[in-house]
Parts: sequence; C-alpha cells; structure tokens
Amino acid sequence: MKSSIREKAEGTFHEVKGKVKEVAGKLSDNPELEAEGTREKMAGKVQEKIGQLKKVLGK
Repeated sequence: MKSSIREKAEGTFHEVKGKVKEVAGKLSDNPELEAEGTREKMAGKVQEKIGQLKKVLGK
C-alpha cells in the first residue's frame, strides 16, 4: 500500500502531466490529446485526495 505522501506526490505529478497534455492538445488542435489531458488531470486530483484521506485516517 502506498503512503499518503507518495499518493499526493503522484497525484500532483499526474495533474501537471495532464495539464501539459491539455495545453498541447489545444495548441495543436488535437481534441483527443486535450481530452486525455483533462482525464489525467482529474485522475491526479482524485489520487491526491486519496493521499490526503490516508493521512487523516493514519494509513
């Protein structure tokens, strides 16, 4: 099981990576890449929240 700090760090990484993909998709007029970036950004936010929850629960 991943620690809360690792979950939050990976979540932040995915958020940044998703934002880069989203911007690249907009600049290159590629809606698929933009959508992929949006999904990855949201997944990163969820993973970060899981890390925060683990910290509160002490896991």
